[in-house]
Amino acid sequence: MKIICVGRNYADHAKELKNDLPTEPVLFLKPQNAVLAPDKPFLYPEFTKDLHYECELVVRMCKNGKYIQEKFANRYYDEMTLGIDFTARDLQREQQKKGLPWEIAKAFDNSAAVGQFQPITEHTDVQNLSFLLKKNGETVQTGHTADMIFNVNRIVEYASQFFTLNIGDLIFTGTPAGVGPVLVGDRLELVLDGITVHTVDIK
Repeated sequence: MKIICVGRNYADHAKELKNDLPTEPVLFLKPQNAVLAPDKPFLYPEFTKDLHYECELVVRMCKNGKYIQEKFANRYYDEMTLGIDFTARDLQREQQKKGLPWEIAKAFDNSAAVGQFQPITEHTDVQNLSFLLKKNGETVQTGHTADMIFNVNRIVEYASQFFTLNIGDLIFTGTPAGVGPVLVGDRLELVLDGITVHTVDIK
């Protein structure tokens, strides 16, 4: 199982990080070890002093596929949830300044918190979903999938040009504006269309 993540998929988030808007999906990977077990707290890593949350819609692949056309892409995923792409922002900035890859800031162990999956039915419009993240009971990040630069089906099409998509693979579809730091003792709550799909305690 692999995790495919999309960067800069909401214009406001790209602007808040002072990044240019992409013309194609920006992809990076997290390994299987990045998945945080749903019943476990997140342990603040010793290698960062500026850990950030990034809440985003996650879809799970239900079929294997390669070179998937956008018009057929919805047949390849059947569940959705919210996830947190934990980011060591200080490490990311250092790597970017040097022109180096920044997997150490994004793909470390337990850096992908994944909520409880919800079924995608024929009545589900994945491009018409609202979601939010609460920190200690206060809403700190909100988003709507209609605001994605690249919709989910386009992401599936693009990613499948480079990687065979396998059953169980996860796609983190990008985060909206409002990302910010977390501290030991914080509790994060992820809410998808009014349903709490995950809570994460920072230890």
